[in-house]
Amino acid sequence: MDSKTLHKLSYGLYIVTSKKDGKINGQISNTVFQITSDPQTVAVSINKLNLTYEYILASRVFATSILSKNVDMKLIGTFGFKCGRDLDKCEGVKYEIGVTGAPLIMESTVGHIEAKVINTLDCGSHCLFIGEVVEARIISEDEPMTYAYYHEIKGGRSPKAAPTYNKEED
Repeated sequence: MDSKTLHKLSYGLYIVTSKKDGKINGQISNTVFQITSDPQTVAVSINKLNLTYEYILASRVFATSILSKNVDMKLIGTFGFKCGRDLDKCEGVKYEIGVTGAPLIMESTVGHIEAKVINTLDCGSHCLFIGEVVEARIISEDEPMTYAYYHEIKGGRSPKAAPTYNKEED
């Protein structure tokens, strides 16, 4: 089986955030997608070992910041390759608190979607959180980042906790 075939699926690149006990956290995700339009629902796939998983599970809310093609790779590095247990990922990053209480990343993003969790699906190493959209807004007309652009143009790679991680890339 050629695992690179899965890289041919089209993805975006996002920062998914949440809150718990007055703290905030977030992570990079390439697995955010719309489920329905009425009511508006979206889903995110989060590794169960990630701190963001714990925050979404506890608060039952999440926000998605849609990254721009012009994103600084340092921002991706912070949210994608560092652990929120070791540092405050939002420190030094421009953000606002949304209606759900989750942070909305304001730099290098084209828009935000906030949701309340209405269902979950255990997927083994990951959990699929399905949320009803409670707020959404466009903040820039920049082109959104795709996962292909991240790999091919920006030279990015997938962290081990990503659903698209391929150990052959290391």
